[in-house]
Amino acid sequence: MKTWHRVARALIVVCGVFATSSAVCQGPASAAAGLQQARARVATATLPGGSWSGPTTGPAAVPGKYIALMAEDLRNGGVVGVAQGVREAAAVMGWTLKIFDGGGSPAGRAKALALALASRPDGLVLCGSDALESRAALAPFAQRKLAVVGWHAGPKPGPIDGTPVAMNVSTDPLQVARVTALAAVAQSDGRAGVVILTDSRFGIAMAKANAMADVIRACPGCTLLEVRDVAISDSAEKMAPLTEQWLAQYGKRWTHALAINDLYFDYALPALTRAGAAAKSLSLLSAGDGSAAAFMRIQAHIFQTGTVAEPLNAQGWQVVDELNRLFAGKPVSAFVAPAHLVTAENVGFDGGARFQYDPDNGYRDVYRRIWKR
Repeated sequence: MKTWHRVARALIVVCGVFATSSAVCQGPASAAAGLQQARARVATATLPGGSWSGPTTGPAAVPGKYIALMAEDLRNGGVVGVAQGVREAAAVMGWTLKIFDGGGSPAGRAKALALALASRPDGLVLCGSDALESRAALAPFAQRKLAVVGWHAGPKPGPIDGTPVAMNVSTDPLQVARVTALAAVAQSDGRAGVVILTDSRFGIAMAKANAMADVIRACPGCTLLEVRDVAISDSAEKMAPLTEQWLAQYGKRWTHALAINDLYFDYALPALTRAGAAAKSLSLLSAGDGSAAAFMRIQAHIFQTGTVAEPLNAQGWQVVDELNRLFAGKPVSAFVAPAHLVTAENVGFDGGARFQYDPDNGYRDVYRRIWKR
């Protein structure tokens, strides 16, 4: 879909949300400059992976470590992708890794963390679970002064105050969300009718949903039809009837579904397919995580037109690097990977042939050099 030549017109209506300065909208000259800057930022999100922009120095591998990884839900493709990256990098380190599945429920999460603690790890990876929601279960890890690194464990990258998480590995959720919403605005020439799907259990999900909603609200010709809170773990049960409800309720006014995770669309697809012509023009855009199913839908032009894919495997390697820095008594790298929008035009690059976003920037070799492995 050749959409980005229309970004200029679409971004005019959201310049106050997306631009780096409010001065962008104060006059024709500044608006033009801001538009040029915004177009560059959005266009950059669709470019191939490019050169490595993360750390290039750090401590050598600290040997003999055992890592526990608490996965929020192994049905979530993002969680699985990061876990695979952690496993790959841990093997390079010579570390032992054990994965505990929380199953997507509070009880399962608490049990998994208790089992992880009982296994006496040297470090913990909190993968996909909200650290603040799990403060009580994480307290013993802090008491034992264990190294804790998260992935999507909070609403932004970096340390998470009030928890033992020294580094939350993530792209910038606000950048991810804005790119996703701007794609909808651009595709619709500023007339998008949008339903947003989020999961209020997770701070990062709400940060993304709120940022997407802000962009759509700032677009005069767009309509924010609904923001719906659906637990990711309930999507198999709820998405089909919800999709049918929205098709009946909003009709042609519903042009775009924006979600904080691709998994919602896995379960919406059968209802959209059954709807036939009624859903023919609907566009699905995800602000994460770039699942294999999403790549296949984009490549086959089946409803989904984009996903702002996280470099999941690379983030798994970063998680291991951050743990190693903590083991060595060094500060974390605090690296934040740039947002990358996968579309039909670029889906074949950077791992797309394997239905994943795996930047072709040599990150494995860089980390091996840092670790002297």
